[in-house]
Amino acid sequence: MNDVVAKLLELLELRALDDCLFVGASEDLGFRNVFGGQVIGQALMAAYRTVEPERRAHSLHAYFLRAGDPDHEIIYEVTRIRDGRSFSARRVIARQHNQEILTLTASFQVDEPGFDHQAPMPDITPPDNIPSELSLRRQFAQMIPERIREQMTRERPIEIRPLQVLSPFKPEKLPPQKQNWFRAIATLPDELKWHHCILAYASDFGLLGTSLHPHGMTYYHRDMQVTSLDHSVWFHRDFRVDDWMLYSMDSPSASHGRGLNRGLIYNRQGVLVASTAQEALIRHRPSDPG
Repeated sequence: MNDVVAKLLELLELRALDDCLFVGASEDLGFRNVFGGQVIGQALMAAYRTVEPERRAHSLHAYFLRAGDPDHEIIYEVTRIRDGRSFSARRVIARQHNQEILTLTASFQVDEPGFDHQAPMPDITPPDNIPSELSLRRQFAQMIPERIREQMTRERPIEIRPLQVLSPFKPEKLPPQKQNWFRAIATLPDELKWHHCILAYASDFGLLGTSLHPHGMTYYHRDMQVTSLDHSVWFHRDFRVDDWMLYSMDSPSASHGRGLNRGLIYNRQGVLVASTAQEALIRHRPSDPG
């Protein structure tokens, strides 16, 4: 297995302190704070550790309360809210420095048949021969601030291939839409929980920026205060994150310093496997011209 993928699995594994208390390491991805997808993925794994194996996550809803410190471990406390015949509900609190940084509620369900329909996958270019986000960053590495250049150009466990290439430092105004292909760069374990937790982790890459497209801004701009406020994922059908998946994103609204972002995630065969939604703080603070 690729070393960075093995490191991601280790990051999500968590260390148990008791039946409902877990500890997870942190990783610095160059975002100054802990990457939100990491905390969501770890919190979902903590919840998974407290449910019966036949129950699978079908949704999660999280609020980011404080910025995470990448230099310290995170404590995850799980509350068993309910275990019914078909569904289980869990609440997870993530803490650092004796303060809550995230609260997450996840719901699990036993597998059962039912009605089936889905939105069709957009007709877009397949992932073959599309340059990866990492290769583009390395090509223009000299434009990345030196303090984060190493983190932003090192190998990542999730490969992203964007269909729309946007300059992070001189972006043009674009419609509030974008599509990325993504996958884990090595074969993952077969257990569904790993694919759920890694998709939850990866679903935070790029989603927030969709609401900035119409305004010609990115989180690299010094006069932007940008952070995720919440994050939700719905798991519809089984999938593998170590095969190509299309992340089709849009932003229906931005107002009052907030932007709403939505995503549909398809496997390469066009099956809709998950949906996401996220509201973000996109506060513009222009520099004083005087």
